[in-house]
Amino acid sequence: MAQTKAKVRLSEEEAIAKDARYVVQTYGRQPIVLTKGKGALVWDVNGREYIDCVAGIAVNNLGHCHPKVVAAIQEQAAKLMHTSNLYYTDIQPELAERLAQITKMDRIFFANSGTESIEAAMKLARKRTGKKGFIAAEHCFHGRTMGALSITHKSKYREPFEPLVPGARFVPYGDADAIRRALNGDVAAVVLEPIQGEGGVQIPPKDYLAEVREICDKAGTLLIFDEVQTGMGRTGKWFAKEHSGVEPDIMCVAKGIAGGFPMGIMAAQEGIASAFRKGDHASTFGGNALGCAAALATIKAIEGEHLLERSREMGDYLKKELSIRCKQDFVDHVRGVGMMVGVQMNKDGNALVDKAREKGVLINVASDTVIRFVPPFVITKEEVDRVVGVVSELAL
Repeated sequence: MAQTKAKVRLSEEEAIAKDARYVVQTYGRQPIVLTKGKGALVWDVNGREYIDCVAGIAVNNLGHCHPKVVAAIQEQAAKLMHTSNLYYTDIQPELAERLAQITKMDRIFFANSGTESIEAAMKLARKRTGKKGFIAAEHCFHGRTMGALSITHKSKYREPFEPLVPGARFVPYGDADAIRRALNGDVAAVVLEPIQGEGGVQIPPKDYLAEVREICDKAGTLLIFDEVQTGMGRTGKWFAKEHSGVEPDIMCVAKGIAGGFPMGIMAAQEGIASAFRKGDHASTFGGNALGCAAALATIKAIEGEHLLERSREMGDYLKKELSIRCKQDFVDHVRGVGMMVGVQMNKDGNALVDKAREKGVLINVASDTVIRFVPPFVITKEEVDRVVGVVSELAL
């Protein structure tokens, strides 16, 4: 569906050419130039409409340009956008209190991304335990900076930049005994995603996280949950840890935390967080006033508009429709929790991304054979029906 073409800064050809000339070429971009978004929809410079099932990779949980977040940013921008963490602001501690309440943790460190949150967690784990090593899961993804990359499994990400932070070991996801066997006297923390995102929406066995918690407690090793992608309602609860009832020592949250504005946090239990002393870690932009305003508005919108319930309801509807309408010779099965859904295909699916885009639906593929759906919670049933209609035809 096309929308009236609005005035844009650059044409599609100009934008792509300037990117090729001036931007470091680290992204495999789709050949469209997006200029506007509202709800679950985005439009390109040519006025063409798309249903966005990527949502900034699980960032735009509230949809694009949620009016409450926009208003909060506008109001805060007119007062104070940034000041150094050498000073207090009135909004940062307010947000810290709300985040402590919803995370059920005691202390919050503000960063700007999921990767930065992981870096903070790794430093805190080493400081608290005096140990150096980490255990992570196969097919995990925790970020691309040198520390986070060292505990990210896929070799194509790690090998060009080795040597990385030493002491990381990888074990099969969902296998608690493998963690038990891998533990030694120098493991500072086990780092896990409660549901693997980049690994292809992999959901662990029912008692896996509880068993890992018990193993870590007995070994004197910390447990870190990476909720960068699963947090802020993505799985139908504030955080994916709530499905298991397991509490980590440290958790990392980013992506959907501020309605599309860059922010990440590391949250920790009091006895763990106290290992950090003044000067141990810092972030120039972490917890800036503009980001805090966006995050407070995001939390209020999730609560006030019952978006946790909507994530569950629309996620269930999406899974059901995909399971019914996708051909069995194309799809092995559909899995997911809340609005985090994966279609396990019987073949490589990367070529399907182009086909879907041509039909007005933005999707991406994780681990080559899984179509990952992480659309905004505000997506409508009619939009879901359009998405499923397109996906069900992709293999034809």
